Amino acid sequence: MIPHERSLVEKWKNRPFALLGVNSDGTDTDEGLAKFREQCKEMGVTWRSFRNESTDPSISDVWRVQGWPTLYFIDHTGVIRHKDVRDEEQMEKVLDEMIVAAEKAAAGK
Repeated sequence: MIPHERSLVEKWKNRPFALLGVNSDGTDTDEGLAKFREQCKEMGVTWRSFRNESTDPSISDVWRVQGWPTLYFIDHTGVIRHKDVRDEEQMEKVLDEMIVAAEKAAAGK
């Protein structure tokens, strides 16, 4: 997913779009966190990414995540509009609709 996520960040870098990651890849140890950070550099992850294990309760518990990855599409008002849209074309369609809606709201339309 990272190559597609990277392309989305680039495509909408000057528009109201943010990609956030939450990881549960053994980042609860210093060694695991160092490995994760190195992998992010290697894969070109430039967006914010949080450690699931760094909070109590964990982010996945609060959001009731039952499997990885779980994708939430949250609009500019904080409402979850879609969940687990995985097809890249469909994902870009729903994201584009949400971005256009955010731009219209910002313009007062």
